[in-house]
Amino acid sequence: METDSEPYVRLASLRQLHQGMANMNTARSLADTLQTVADGVVDALGYELACVNLVRPDGDLVVAAFSGNAAAEALITGRVGSRESWERRLSMGESWGDLIFIPHTEGWVLDDDDVPQWYTDGPAPRFEDEWHPSDRLFAPMYAPGPQGSGACGELIGVLSVDRPRNGRLPGAWGREALQMYAFQAAIAISNARLRSNMQRALVRLEREQQALRASEESFRQAFEYAPSGMAVAEMGGDQHGRILRTNDALCRLLGRPASAMRRYSFSDLVHPEDIGTLLRTSAEGGRAELRLARRDGTYLWVSLRNSVVADAADGPRFLLTHVEDIEERKRRELHLAHRASHDSLTGLPNSAELRARLSARLCQQRPQGALPAADSMAAFESFDSHDAAHGPPAFDRGHDFDFPPEAGVFEGYDHHVHAIAPDEDRDDGSKGLAVLFCDLDGFKSINDRFGHNAGDAVLIEVARRLSDGVRDGDTVARLGGDEFVILANGLGRADAQDLAVRLRNEIVQPIRAEGRAVRVGASFGIGWAHCGMTADEVLKSADERMYVEKRSRPKQHRRAG
Repeated sequence: METDSEPYVRLASLRQLHQGMANMNTARSLADTLQTVADGVVDALGYELACVNLVRPDGDLVVAAFSGNAAAEALITGRVGSRESWERRLSMGESWGDLIFIPHTEGWVLDDDDVPQWYTDGPAPRFEDEWHPSDRLFAPMYAPGPQGSGACGELIGVLSVDRPRNGRLPGAWGREALQMYAFQAAIAISNARLRSNMQRALVRLEREQQALRASEESFRQAFEYAPSGMAVAEMGGDQHGRILRTNDALCRLLGRPASAMRRYSFSDLVHPEDIGTLLRTSAEGGRAELRLARRDGTYLWVSLRNSVVADAADGPRFLLTHVEDIEERKRRELHLAHRASHDSLTGLPNSAELRARLSARLCQQRPQGALPAADSMAAFESFDSHDAAHGPPAFDRGHDFDFPPEAGVFEGYDHHVHAIAPDEDRDDGSKGLAVLFCDLDGFKSINDRFGHNAGDAVLIEVARRLSDGVRDGDTVARLGGDEFVILANGLGRADAQDLAVRLRNEIVQPIRAEGRAVRVGASFGIGWAHCGMTADEVLKSADERMYVEKRSRPKQHRRAG
């Protein structure tokens, strides 16, 4: 390109400049754009060497492209110069508009800095405007500033040029052309970077979408073909818990088709006693064991695990529910628990279960008006078996045994209702927790005469008759041997005596054992449990009253064999 001060510019020079700018704006990648910028300086602007120094994210400048000399290109491409050294260069020398020219008379001070550079040989200049081999010319490239502001943005790189082909310093046109070219190069590099970032983002997005599609397909297959039940339920809002999707295993487990399952929420299917457990599990995620209704109306024990599927924008949205059949395990657990708490021969609650139920009804705080534990013996009574012939009317199994306020029961702390003994001096209608201690009379002689099998048959039949003779909700337990205990809540003193008479009348009826009819009698001691007593104190007092009753009767009336 001509660099003299002619009043005109050759058309060929303008075409070369235009073509160079077009080339760098049509490059396919950032690397191609950088190399095109360097090549354009050589091809369109008439310099023999050109170097593109690009600002890195850390601020230093790296040689990103070189044109004009293969040996120099191999030597310095990829090398880095510090930002501090570059700022020193751009702040010294002569300012040709936006260009920086450092003549050979000043440039020697830069020979030892860390900016990558090349060395050219040649004779010293003979004329004032002749190019010296040690002259340096830089064209800073600034990113475009805000639209309409006219200001430049941040520095994105520096063009280094060397050895004009005509051997002379660039004139006004040459300087203007290089400055214009650097401005357009900055735009091209910025656009190439943007395209490169967009391409990387699109590639990353496509990979993420592929991974998401693969993940969704994996989830679909894992969900559909899981050997145990799976469901997706809505979380929050008016439709909380509504089932959106189920797999085949869950449909088979509950005997319901998928279309029917979508009409329900889990709260519609759970056993009424387990609804609280379900709500806690749904709200917090986690695991619970509860019962779900099958299509035939039966309930199935399942292990239910909830995982909250969160939406980054809106928060928790769905519940992923895993349902596992634990009916067999639960049956074994309940069987083991029943064996641990019930007598193996009669099926009645055993001694440990009796004490647990009694202790659960009592607290350690003695209510006002209750007798002290030391004086509790006076609160127990027995009845004369001779009055059995004048037994009371039949006892109502449906009797409501809740504690009315007038029954001498006091509301305690934490909604505990204190148990106290009814008043023994007057029949004021008060009620309490009656403890009937039953000991069989003549049972040992049956074991001795007919063997233990006959004795076991008698115990089983006595247990059945006692259970049939009390109300739903009352407890009949086998304490051990031929001793039984009945816990009957909400009875007055007369009610307890009537119950004991009726139960004894049932027991003394003939019992079929080992092919023969045998008889046993029964002695009852009636005790009243109240808070402030322990379960053992209550049972001991009832036991002692039973022995008082047994000793008060003639031996021939006690023995019924």
